Amino acid sequence: MPEHPTHPDQIEPLEKWAAGRDGAAIWLNATGIAIGDAGIAILGVPGSGKSSLALSLIAMGATLIADDGLWLDPDTDPPRLRRPDTAQDLIEARGIGLLRAGPTRATAPLTILVDLDRAEPHRLPPRRYVATGDGRYPLILGAGNHTLAPALFLMARLGRAEP
Repeated sequence: MPEHPTHPDQIEPLEKWAAGRDGAAIWLNATGIAIGDAGIAILGVPGSGKSSLALSLIAMGATLIADDGLWLDPDTDPPRLRRPDTAQDLIEARGIGLLRAGPTRATAPLTILVDLDRAEPHRLPPRRYVATGDGRYPLILGAGNHTLAPALFLMARLGRAEP
């Protein structure tokens, strides 16, 4: 029988991940990818698997915005992930080196945030969100999730069912 969590939605402020600012723009120590028009920010400490997850998604057809650092413009509607001016078309493959990522994308609307520092303790979790301005965006706790890449790819393309 499926589990049906009774937890209310959980909302966290985006500023929790802010590593710097330039005016309204927020610097995130994150890797950004786009799947169609869906921008995904992959957050986590060094070594948590940001680039590895992005590599898996790129192999499925995603496009790199930037590896290991990107801007979020919170004042746009919706907020947009933005490639730094100095970013190259490179992504780190641990144990292999820097790889060309193919065509990159300068910007994409924020659609999903992934936190690789925390594991999801629930099989069918409560809805988690990150809030910025008047918007809220799905937050996925992804540490140790071996099906994370294909699940994110489907979520970005087709959405998530309501509980």
